[in-house]
Amino acid sequence: MAALASLWNGRLYGLEIIRFLENQSQLILAEGTIYPILNRLRAEGLLASEWVEAEAGHPRKYYSLTDPGRQRLHEMAEAWASFAGGLTRLLGPVLNHSRTIRSTEDKQEVQP
Repeated sequence: MAALASLWNGRLYGLEIIRFLENQSQLILAEGTIYPILNRLRAEGLLASEWVEAEAGHPRKYYSLTDPGRQRLHEMAEAWASFAGGLTRLLGPVLNHSRTIRSTEDKQEVQP
């Protein structure tokens, strides 16, 4: 889903996808990981790719979402949002308890 989401606003080549994911989501992927993912998504018809001559250096393979790729990404994003919302509700008491503990510890440190 992250690889598809990185292409929502337009085409990118492999290294740009890696950098985008790292900058936007702190997801770190090696080149050896992203290219098999991109190839699988292309084989499934969710991505298109094209070689583009670079002004300097070698040609780059750019990836873009196909219409089915956009549709699949939208479906996946909706499912993820629902899952994440449920998980947030599940973890709410745990996080609130942790905040209470930290607040109590902070108050104890301030008192002589």
